Amino acid sequence: MLVEKSYTPRYDYALQSLKDVPYGAWRDYNPEATVRFHALRMREIGLIKSTPQKIIAQGTDWRFFNELKKELKA
Repeated sequence: MLVEKSYTPRYDYALQSLKDVPYGAWRDYNPEATVRFHALRMREIGLIKSTPQKIIAQGTDWRFFNELKKELKA
């Protein structure tokens, strides 16, 4: 698809890039730390005005994510 839609001319480069991306690694990351990291970056460049702590407190609910992790481990 990447070559057919002219995103890249080389199939071998596209294939290798997709193989190198660790799609299964999301289970190893801490989602709260990830939200905090990106919120800090967005605040630094002026995209948001809220603090990362406020965004996490008001905009996240980890119950679904935690249940999903439990189910996938089984």
